[in-house]
Amino acid sequence: MSSSFKSGFVGIVGRPNVGKSTLMNHLIGQKIAITSGKPQTTRNQIRTVYTCGEGQVIFLDTPGIHKAANKLGEYMDDVAYETLSQVDVILWLVEPSNFSGAGEKAIASRLKLEKKPVILVMNKIDTVDKKKVPEYMELYRALYPFDEIIPVSALRSVNTDSVMEAIFSHLPEGPMYYDEDTVTDQTQRTIAGEIIREKALRCLKEEVPHGIAVEILSMKERPRAGKQTPDASGILSDTIWDIDAVIITEKDSHKGIIIGKGGSMLKRIGTQSRIAIEEMMDAKVNLKLFVKVRKDWRDNAGILRSLGYDPKSIR
Repeated sequence: MSSSFKSGFVGIVGRPNVGKSTLMNHLIGQKIAITSGKPQTTRNQIRTVYTCGEGQVIFLDTPGIHKAANKLGEYMDDVAYETLSQVDVILWLVEPSNFSGAGEKAIASRLKLEKKPVILVMNKIDTVDKKKVPEYMELYRALYPFDEIIPVSALRSVNTDSVMEAIFSHLPEGPMYYDEDTVTDQTQRTIAGEIIREKALRCLKEEVPHGIAVEILSMKERPRAGKQTPDASGILSDTIWDIDAVIITEKDSHKGIIIGKGGSMLKRIGTQSRIAIEEMMDAKVNLKLFVKVRKDWRDNAGILRSLGYDPKSIR
């Protein structure tokens, strides 16, 4: 390890649906955080690790900061703001626009309390007239004295190398916190649950996603019978994972939508989830999905705790 090895923690914050998880997945070179076109996809802090000869970066992806409408929303905002005190460098992601509202002003005010390097990443520049980008950057420069402002398109890998360069320029020298092969501290069980939620978000109508959660009921490995040969996806495994999971929703009417006519929607979600989980685990998976109604679960502290949301932030 180089004597000038740099390391540290980088928090990624911003409003919902600005591309925080997409950027983090791109920077580490592997998909860990789920993504969708719907706001508030990320509900918890997700930690990933990037290691190279220059150093090690531990990214902390956070839920989108928004005006909370329930206990889950309050928890998500708490997670995002608490992350700011845990990191060495902050990436604030925004979309290119000439508008900054109360939400942006609140984030800027909070950043001023942290006294840490802050890099503004203006994402999705591929969606606007490039001639307008400097104007949008100046608007945000008036909100906060950023150490750097970098326009990027995380989805199209435009200028993302500059983000990593900026991060290393502001990190201190330090130790290797994680083994160089570590990519995330998320367990396979957690990632499997998030994969199922992602596929449900992508398949379901607009009115359903915010009201769903996924709970892994059981996850067990067992030997596969007979001689094994690679399947169509190239997976060759002597074992198979049996996973039982439940999709939780708030309304009886939503349960019917999730199941679909003759179970068609649930089958679609299950098939897409199984394929993605097999790719993640490099093993065969037998996935069974169920649907359960828990009315107003997003405002129920007990249910939120059972789903893994930190009780310290839920009252």
